[in-house]
Amino acid sequence: MTLREETNQIIQKSIQAVLPDEAVAKALQGRTFGPGKIYLVAVGKAGWQMGKAAAEILQDKLEAGVVVTKYEHVKGEIPKVLCYEAGHPVPDENSFSATQAALNLVERATAEDEVIFLLSGGGSALFEKPLVSGEELQDITRQLLACGADIVEMNTIRKRLSAVKGGRFAQACAPAHVFSIVLSDILGDPLDMIASGPAYPDSSTCEEALAIAGKYELRLSEKARALLRQETPKALANVETQITGSVSDLCRAAAAACEKLGYEPIVLTDQLSCEAREAGRFLSAIAKSHQHTEKSLAFIAGGETVVHLTGNGKGGRNQELALAAAEGIAGLENTAVFSVGSDGTDGPTDAAGGYCDGFTKGKLAKQGISIYEVLQDNDAYHALKRTDGLIVTGATGTNVNDVAVLLIRR
Repeated sequence: MTLREETNQIIQKSIQAVLPDEAVAKALQGRTFGPGKIYLVAVGKAGWQMGKAAAEILQDKLEAGVVVTKYEHVKGEIPKVLCYEAGHPVPDENSFSATQAALNLVERATAEDEVIFLLSGGGSALFEKPLVSGEELQDITRQLLACGADIVEMNTIRKRLSAVKGGRFAQACAPAHVFSIVLSDILGDPLDMIASGPAYPDSSTCEEALAIAGKYELRLSEKARALLRQETPKALANVETQITGSVSDLCRAAAAACEKLGYEPIVLTDQLSCEAREAGRFLSAIAKSHQHTEKSLAFIAGGETVVHLTGNGKGGRNQELALAAAEGIAGLENTAVFSVGSDGTDGPTDAAGGYCDGFTKGKLAKQGISIYEVLQDNDAYHALKRTDGLIVTGATGTNVNDVAVLLIRR
């Protein structure tokens, strides 16, 4: 098997291990419900997969439901459930109308009813009813993405500009009880930050939101600034939450897949949080240190890196990580680095991530392509495409951050 073939197998096994179906089934099977109606709302990149699993378990008990997920992530009809696709990472009009459909659904709920709320990453953009204009919310989101704000900083701002984030969706469900099943896509699993915590009390403060706005010099209207000064719900009496799945599970699954292929797996971290390019360079530095090893090694890092936009190219954080590593592992035999988003998407592209090996830099150089210049233009997608380095999985149905792996085959 080639390194690329092994890469594909590791990715497949890793993602398969963190699909949400079993987790949703565990949470719902055997659960007793009251005499009222059951409504289902599933939000996020894994929304369709989670919603389908829940509907199959609930069957006749389910009154009605709404799924809100990313474009091209709905894979079929779900009985009694309306499925919507919307914008990510920037919310769009479909995000707003789909969210309104969910609010209309839970508006019917009484104190005897229950709302099953299935939440996964990506919900911050997909599930939105803005308290500022849609155009301003989109502009603020783009500003946060461009300046490299991390997910916690982004959500601290966005939840204050929203009628459903920061616990406000749970308030909209009252007096009904909310049972929330959460697939985590944020390091450390902070429930108030995953998809901006629509059904969880908010731990962030107005002071923190204003400090983030100042740090990145965000362009904000007076209305937006006033909203940043308004406090979010700090307690919710009608919510029960169960968290399932995280990047640590993804790393363990990757390690098991590597071990089966004969590698000795080393999980470096499941808390990776830095510039994508720096993560790639770090993995390539490890490769240089172990180029004379006598056994096959796999170094694994899970988490979520960030990209500072310096150009107008096409790509994503996983593609940038892989391409940055290509520089350092150039010429090293039987060595490869790949990085992949567990949801099957990486930035505004059709790729899930990127792959490079000891030959990638040379292949690009022969075509007159400089890795440094590509990274400056944030155009990793087109460079990797020229070396067959794009990893394309399609929508996976899960979302528990990213995993990057350095393979050294002996």
